[in-house]
Amino acid sequence: MTPLLDPASPPASIAVFRALQLGDMLCAVPALRALRRAFPHAHVALVGLPGARDFCARFHAYVDELIEFPGIPAFPEQPARPQALPAFFRRMSRSGYDVALQMHGSGARSNPLVERLGARRWGGFVAEAAAEIPGQRLAWPDGLPEPRRYLALLRHLGLPAEDDGLEFPIGEADRNEARRLLREHALDPARLVLMHVGARLPSRRWPLERYAQVAQALAGQGWQVALTGTEAERGMTAELRRRAGVPLADLCGATALGGLAALVAGCRLLVCNDTGISHVAAAVGARSVVIACGSDAARWAPLDRRRHAVLAADAPCRPCAYETCPIGHPCALAVSVPQVLACARAQLGRVEP
Repeated sequence: MTPLLDPASPPASIAVFRALQLGDMLCAVPALRALRRAFPHAHVALVGLPGARDFCARFHAYVDELIEFPGIPAFPEQPARPQALPAFFRRMSRSGYDVALQMHGSGARSNPLVERLGARRWGGFVAEAAAEIPGQRLAWPDGLPEPRRYLALLRHLGLPAEDDGLEFPIGEADRNEARRLLREHALDPARLVLMHVGARLPSRRWPLERYAQVAQALAGQGWQVALTGTEAERGMTAELRRRAGVPLADLCGATALGGLAALVAGCRLLVCNDTGISHVAAAVGARSVVIACGSDAARWAPLDRRRHAVLAADAPCRPCAYETCPIGHPCALAVSVPQVLACARAQLGRVEP
């Protein structure tokens, strides 16, 4: 059977369906890079979230176009606009893509959508082993870390795909934004610990009181601690500063994504929840301590466990399916302040690049 993606007969156009948030998108970069290396002249369109526009601009070497997916109620990443779906599918069918790739989970909900994109051929993950087709569809590899799942898919489809390294292009404007903030807050990158206390779901957040204790201890040892986050997370960072009772620079909402990445790349350490910024740290080569509450740490944690220390307490209910934990957040409370401080001190004490 001819593979779906055959370098001997390269497709002219490929639509990749992945309507997910930033961290999920960064984990797919190795696969997008392999796709571009195999088909340097193909038009690659990402069918994704409206918020992926900056991602596509930054990764323009791999993605030529963003096509905004209207959303469906079963996908929680964006407000659903089912009334816009008929026009969306008509547009996709008229575009006549050679190949559509399903890179949005196991396929149980996404494959019917990908089939309606109107591509000449489609492939991707399938939820059941019985539905696997050599060279076209791969049974969902549940035991692999996220970046390696999509590389496994491309190999199944006939492409060489081994490089699992993340990346995040940082431009001069990003570096200038970071330098400006460092000057404004009198921050020294060699002494700087960034702390990112937010996450989209409350069930993924370590308690603010514990972050405050970590910040207090690190500041007491001479490290500069600065808080990052989105504009919507200002309330959390303000509360953290009040609880910590020590000077903490608040950079919440003060950077665009590129400027934040430049700050992370230049800092001594990032302490964060298991959320998008942990993937940014992995992509720019920063050291981090990641507190994984509720999430599937084996799937989402950075691959380099020396540069990135991951704390994830065992719990029978992981991965959590709730926005807010209904049983008192035992997985978060099982990660102690001394544990986080011990990991932070070990990371701060490393001298190798």
